[in-house]
Amino acid sequence: MEYRDEKRMADTLRFLATDMVQRANSGHPGAPMGLADISVILSKHLKHNPKNSKWLNRDRLVFSGGHASSLLYSLLHLWGYDVSLEDLKNFRQLDSKTAGHPEFGHTDGVEITTGPLGQGVANAVGFAMASRYLGEQLNRENANLIDHKVYCFCGDGDLQEGISYEACSLAGHHQLENLILIYDSNQITIEGDTSIALSEDIVGRFQSQGWEVMEIDGHNFSEIDASLEFAKVSKRPTLIIANTKIGKGSVGFEGSHKSHGSPLGDEDIKLSKEKAGFPDEKFYIPSDVLARFRSAVEMGELYEKEWKQLQKQLPYQEQNEALERLLSEEFQISYPEFSGSVATRDSNGKILNAIAKAVPSFIGGSADLAPSNKTELIGMGDFPKGKNFHFGIREFSMGAIGNAISAYGLLKPFTSTFFVFSDYVKPAVRVASLSKLQHFFIWTHDSIGVGEDGPTHQPIEHLTQFRALPNFYLFRPADANENILAWKKALKLTNSPSGFVLSRQKLPVLDLGSDSINFEKGGYQIVQKENPKVTLIATGSEVSLGIEASKVLEEKGISTRVVSVPSFDLLVEQEKEYLNSLFPKSSFRVALEMGSGLEWYRFADEVLRMESFGASAPAGELFKKFGFTVETVVELVEKGIS
Repeated sequence: MEYRDEKRMADTLRFLATDMVQRANSGHPGAPMGLADISVILSKHLKHNPKNSKWLNRDRLVFSGGHASSLLYSLLHLWGYDVSLEDLKNFRQLDSKTAGHPEFGHTDGVEITTGPLGQGVANAVGFAMASRYLGEQLNRENANLIDHKVYCFCGDGDLQEGISYEACSLAGHHQLENLILIYDSNQITIEGDTSIALSEDIVGRFQSQGWEVMEIDGHNFSEIDASLEFAKVSKRPTLIIANTKIGKGSVGFEGSHKSHGSPLGDEDIKLSKEKAGFPDEKFYIPSDVLARFRSAVEMGELYEKEWKQLQKQLPYQEQNEALERLLSEEFQISYPEFSGSVATRDSNGKILNAIAKAVPSFIGGSADLAPSNKTELIGMGDFPKGKNFHFGIREFSMGAIGNAISAYGLLKPFTSTFFVFSDYVKPAVRVASLSKLQHFFIWTHDSIGVGEDGPTHQPIEHLTQFRALPNFYLFRPADANENILAWKKALKLTNSPSGFVLSRQKLPVLDLGSDSINFEKGGYQIVQKENPKVTLIATGSEVSLGIEASKVLEEKGISTRVVSVPSFDLLVEQEKEYLNSLFPKSSFRVALEMGSGLEWYRFADEVLRMESFGASAPAGELFKKFGFTVETVVELVEKGIS
């Protein structure tokens, strides 16, 4: 096969990318130049519709190396997405569509937010898992609604990050055959040649994980084309190792690590264009090249039209009904009732099952802790046919995979681990918040109440760090009833992730009182009192402590209000009038929380909190050691009001 026009198309991509970086005086020209040849051939294979970037059965393209964003934006413009030439010229500028790294929901055609290396690889695995699960729900023999591919560009940096090992291991285990990972192997990192820190056998690594592996010249159009044809019919996930030159086409910087993260300079760009037969003109796009790329519009509309025609055929009636159920936001959840004393991890398990029975799109799993997290969806089967996802002990990739499952568009995922191991998930939580993804993070064993496992397993600073995260809603319910209300609210937060911080120890099921109608404001009076002398503020298990302490204080003639704050994040969004009414400054305000609790000084005069790590002992002994007792609370109050 002849590839007469491909080099001209690739050079157009190269010089658009270098012009973008040069104009911004910021960015990464090396990877886009090295990947331009592959991108041209991939354009032939990619099934997508630039006029409907949300078409369900489109191929997904992930740039795990989000620093190559100038290439992605150039492709989106040339293909015909809502990314104009003026947007390319505003690369990395304030309020532009073309941010330094791709952002989901911000730029038309961007499938997932990437940039923190390695996460995009796990995102691609998440897309492949979502499509595999949905295929099991929607496809029948010779009648497929979901049969697209997932392509992912990655580099040396992505594969050095541990998350890629986690995710690719899981992909190989499940034989995700529609996943195609294109490894831009240019042997260059910021500090120089990859040999200074990398010498492993990448081929052997992926083969041992159950992948098909191919190695090609990343600048040979014929080899690129053949590798993609092979990968599309492979019955295993495929790694294409594309040996490339960073800065390909640059007169002065081809093959140099200096092209990675700095503009090439006007003189080098001019000489490079001249060598390629391009005019010395900024953002130059030959008309014939634009026509070739822009054919994606016509082809995309045809792909989607054919897909919709298939849906009208009789064999698809059952699948269409299943698809409508997944798309529907109309569902009736029969929440369980609770009494006595119940750990919130236990109540949460029952709530999860109630939601999963009523909501077809609700799925999820744990990092090998389902029996402890109480996250098993009983009788609902295992991935790929069922709703239970087993992520193994892979917390970080679990979080990033869950993000992609959410971004896929039809599913509401939850993921789970111990709260102390949310440290391993944190980078994915941050991206979920930035991306406005509805992803439910379930974290159990929430405090020193973990007990004998000791300080390595007792989260101290974690509540504070997640409350500092924008667009993230953390819930720490005081009991099973607050747990239900937390889920009712979280299911409404369709543009935000939520976290559930849950107890290992049993907590009494409380009468939340009439003021619980204000639950969605983040805080309410669980013990109501007009003009209190003391206001106790508490979350989670400490609410019961506050209630018991208030009884003693009342016996001593000290008028005491108790405020439960299931969500600090919701609380701080309220008007000052509500906050002032909840925490009257005329009262002595004391916050109770088994965490670092620094944020409570915003509302409280005193905070009973953890000022050290925990210890290994039965939970009851730890509560006494660290002062989380009625006696300590009463003493603190009496000292404060004396």
